[in-house]
Parts: sequence; C-alpha cells; structure tokens
Amino acid sequence: MTTWMRANKGFVLFLFLFGIFRTAVADWNPIPTGSMRPNLLEGDVVFVNRLAFDLKLPLTDIVISHLGEPQRGDVVTFHSPEDDTRLIKRIVALPGDSVSMRDGKLVINGQAASYAPLGAGPEPLGVGVYTRAVRLSEKMGGHEHAIQLLPQLEAVRGFGPIVIPKDKFLMLGDNRDNSRDSRFIGLVARSLLIGRAERVLVSADIKGNWMPRTNRFGMRLD
Repeated sequence: MTTWMRANKGFVLFLFLFGIFRTAVADWNPIPTGSMRPNLLEGDVVFVNRLAFDLKLPLTDIVISHLGEPQRGDVVTFHSPEDDTRLIKRIVALPGDSVSMRDGKLVINGQAASYAPLGAGPEPLGVGVYTRAVRLSEKMGGHEHAIQLLPQLEAVRGFGPIVIPKDKFLMLGDNRDNSRDSRFIGLVARSLLIGRAERVLVSADIKGNWMPRTNRFGMRLD
C-alpha cells in the first residue's frame, strides 16, 4: 500500500483537493426529475455555490462560519429532512414569515403573490403520456420567476397559514403540481442547506435523443 501511495501521490493529492473543492467551495447537481420545470429540465446540470450561505469544514457538514443569508426566491440544493436525499427546490418562505397557499396561490405575510399568464402546452408524464401545463409568472415581493401548474392532476394546492420557525425554510418546486417539497417532507433546517444553484452548466435531452441543449449552457437561474 505504501509503495502504491508513493507511486500515485499526485493522483491522491488531486482526489484530495478535488474533494475539498466539491464539499467546501462549489459543486454541480444533475437534474433527474421535472419538479423544477419550466426553469430546470431533466438533463440539466447546475452549478452550486457552496459558499453562498456557509463556510464548512472540507469533507464534512460542519459549519465554520455563516457567509450569507438565504433569500426568498433562491434556488437551493439541500438534504431532505425525510431521507437525506439531495433535492433542489426554491425557497418560498423565510424564518418568521407567515405563509399559506389557497388554490395554488401563495400568501406571504398577508400579501398575496401576483400571477400573470405565460402560456400553456403539453407536459410529459411518461412514455407517450401528456397532460396540459399552464405556465405563470409568480411575483413575491421583489422576486419574479416562472412556475408551472398541471390542473388536470390531483395535487396539494392549499395549506396553512403557518409561521416559519427560526433557522427553517419552506421549499416548493416550480412545477407546483408535480413536486415533492415542503408540503410533503416538511420544513428544511438551515443546517441541511448545501448551496445556491446559480447557473446551468450543461444540458442534454435525457428524455429524448440525448442531444446537447446548447442554448441552455451557462443559463442564469432566476
């Protein structure tokens, strides 16, 4: 073993530094499902800034220092409080917020989010199976982004009001009627946050012909 280590010390050092980089500085996250449609598609790979919120001891989840505060509208990666699976969703409510949903529409601190139509079209649910998707612009305070509704599906379209406790966040997928998020897994503790997703690095049509979607390379996330 010692001989192997001496012969491959450059490779071992590379793996060590690579591990430090991925666990403490920046990471990438493949998108396997459609829960963040229409903004993230299956086959996207997003850049995750691990220094957006916390500085962590490399190769661990031990927080050394807080570097920034998560904001409403941030797209973040985190460990699910349900089973530790890595997920990517949007922060909708912050600590201290009162939040409710009625007929799929959000009310935060007594202020209803505003919605504007962006169009409609078919949404794939499986091989040869489609449903109608309605896309809307959702504006919460100063942040605006697209969401998607699937009115023909049964879904959880109401909850609350609830007040978000200290160091907890409410996460929702942009594909509101086809996302396993805080409506099912509960609120997400700050300690479970991994980082903020900021851009699509690369993308390929994994549900179709596997061709690169070059128009999505480097796309900024809103």
